[in-house]
Amino acid sequence: MHEITGLFDHPIALDRILDEIPTGVVILDKNRRIRYMNRAVSALTGYTPDQARGVACHSIIKSQVCLKDCPVKQMNKDTGSICVQSDLINRDRQRVPIRITAAPLTDTSGELSGYMETIEDIRSYAQSGPNMGRAFSFAKMIGKSPGMEKVFRMLPMVAQNESSVLITGETGTGKDLAAEAIHESSGRGKGPFVKINCGALPETLLESELFGHQKGAFTGAVENKPGRFRLAHNGTLYLTEIGDLPLALQVKLLTFLDDKIVYPLGGTRGHEVNVRMIAGTHRDLEQMVREGKFRKDLLYRLNVVRVHLPPLRERGEDIRLLMDHFRNMFTAEFGKKIEGFSNEALMLLKNYTYPGNVRELRNIIEYAVNVCQAERIDLSDLPAYLVETEEQTGNRETLYVPSAPADSGLAGGEQNPPDSWAETEKRMIIDALIKAGGRRNKAAAILGWGRSTLWRKIKQYNIE
Repeated sequence: MHEITGLFDHPIALDRILDEIPTGVVILDKNRRIRYMNRAVSALTGYTPDQARGVACHSIIKSQVCLKDCPVKQMNKDTGSICVQSDLINRDRQRVPIRITAAPLTDTSGELSGYMETIEDIRSYAQSGPNMGRAFSFAKMIGKSPGMEKVFRMLPMVAQNESSVLITGETGTGKDLAAEAIHESSGRGKGPFVKINCGALPETLLESELFGHQKGAFTGAVENKPGRFRLAHNGTLYLTEIGDLPLALQVKLLTFLDDKIVYPLGGTRGHEVNVRMIAGTHRDLEQMVREGKFRKDLLYRLNVVRVHLPPLRERGEDIRLLMDHFRNMFTAEFGKKIEGFSNEALMLLKNYTYPGNVRELRNIIEYAVNVCQAERIDLSDLPAYLVETEEQTGNRETLYVPSAPADSGLAGGEQNPPDSWAETEKRMIIDALIKAGGRRNKAAAILGWGRSTLWRKIKQYNIE
């Protein structure tokens, strides 16, 4: 443990002080190796202080400025502080916009002993700068498609006010992550973030969970319960699947939004609560209003600011970006060395429609990393339903084989004009048969298929 002496009668623990600072702090020796970094830097980079100690700064703070024009290299004992803005690539290979301020450290005799850097995460407002269109992430959300760039530009502005927010989008698009991002980037970021699924509980239990109850309010109520609204005091309450909220509770929620007072079940005294409301749904609330299943006045109160998350099938290049992100995340978690995807697996994954959106893609990659025993994820490593779906829709015209290696970059390196899926699959079978010397069992193993599947396709394509 590092200590500060001379300020008080007893030494003060430096580590505890610096860990409470929300800004990252790194202390380097004269050779620019890390001697200490606080908890904020660890959260930003993904490396623990023990992993970073003694390592060259640029190997942990992987920033463009470190490679091109390191501010510390320009310093001596008489240099003032230098502030630069750049990007950092963290351990999950996410690009994070940061501001670095570096200053020399001198001993009591004035000689240079090392350097100190402070690192600020500026994601919450980096989108408003000249490089706005190049953002890859905001909080835990990743993407660079036009639809997601629009979301990334909107979230920091939404976070800075107290208006109610309605987040819409299909299941699996990341509504929960968007709600967390709004909370963490807001002035309530240090307060509680409380989430409840309105469709997960029956009406009686849901009312108790939201508003709380007094002892004896109903059978089994053996003690007072505060409820989620009171637990979220000075923070954010996120109601996911708000379209499943029963009509009776919609009235009670509307009353709370008007007066900010919670009345627990069985109680006569209200409790004033300071909570920001965020709601999420995959349902069409306007249609539910027309059908009498959702109150129009509640929709107006929740829909002050609406954030819509596009489905993955409309996000284009984000599919490959997310594939690489999840592969890196799970290979690190499972301790595997998987470098990319085979051409066939890449082709299938990039053209699948993903009805479950980002959540489904994440699950697919987690499964593939679990079962993959090679350096590249192949068709045989993907869930069976994906391959079966592609076999049933063998006339797709958008699939093609990249001419460059499958993991040559985020864009995939594709250059050849597209072939039909039937032509591509026929070529794959012929190539496998050539590699197998005509032995069908071996060719089936190369393709990751069963023997009956290969024989059926050989007959289908009239391959001699």
